[in-house]
Amino acid sequence: MSKGERHEDSSEDMASGLPPLKWPKETFDSMVRNFKFPDSWDARYPDEGQTLTDAPAGYITLFWDFFAAGNFLLPVTKFFLEILSYYKFHISQMHPIRMVRVRHFEFVCQGMHIELTVNRFRVFHQMHCSQGFYSFIQRSSAKKILLSPPKSFHDWKPKFFFIKARVIPMKMIFRGKEDVATETIQTPFSESWYQDLKDVASIDLPEKS
Repeated sequence: MSKGERHEDSSEDMASGLPPLKWPKETFDSMVRNFKFPDSWDARYPDEGQTLTDAPAGYITLFWDFFAAGNFLLPVTKFFLEILSYYKFHISQMHPIRMVRVRHFEFVCQGMHIELTVNRFRVFHQMHCSQGFYSFIQRSSAKKILLSPPKSFHDWKPKFFFIKARVIPMKMIFRGKEDVATETIQTPFSESWYQDLKDVASIDLPEKS
C-alpha cells in the first residue's frame, strides 16, 4: 500500500487496529534470495513500528504469507491481473489465505488444460470483505475443487514488506470497507469444462509453480 495512492477512507479502515511489523529480518532476506527478487524491485524490510499502510510513494505492501503459504509468485500471471482488474481491489487488501483459492484454480485449470477465465473462477467463488480485507469463499451451488483448504493463517498482518509498485503492472484501486453483494451465478453443470474439473487438495500443490 502506498501513501501516495491510497484512498483516505479505505486507508483509515485498514489502519484501524493494525499491528506493527513483527517477523524476522532473516526470513525476509531468505525470501528475497529464494524467490530471486531482482534488485530493480527494491524489496524493503519495513522500519520498526511501521504497519502495512506505511509503504512509501511508488511502493506497495505484500505479505510474507502470500509466498510462504499461498503459492504466490512474482512476476504475476495474466490471470491474477485479470482477477484484480475484475474485482477492483488492491493486492494489499487481499487476505493471504484466499490467495490459495486463486492460485489453486490456476493450477487445476492449467493441469487439466482448461481455459482460465474470471467468469469460470466466479462459478466457484464469491468475493467477501471483512475489516477492509478481501477474500473468496466457496459457492454452495458449485462443486468443491479445493479439498483440505487451510483453515487460517496466524499473525499474517505483521509479516509484510514493501516493494516497487511496478511489480504489479496495472493501476490498482483501494476499496473501502464495504458489504459485497452476493452474485447470482448459474452453475454450468452441463458444460464440459465444469464436468472435467476435478477436486484437488491444496496440500498437493507445488510450493512453486
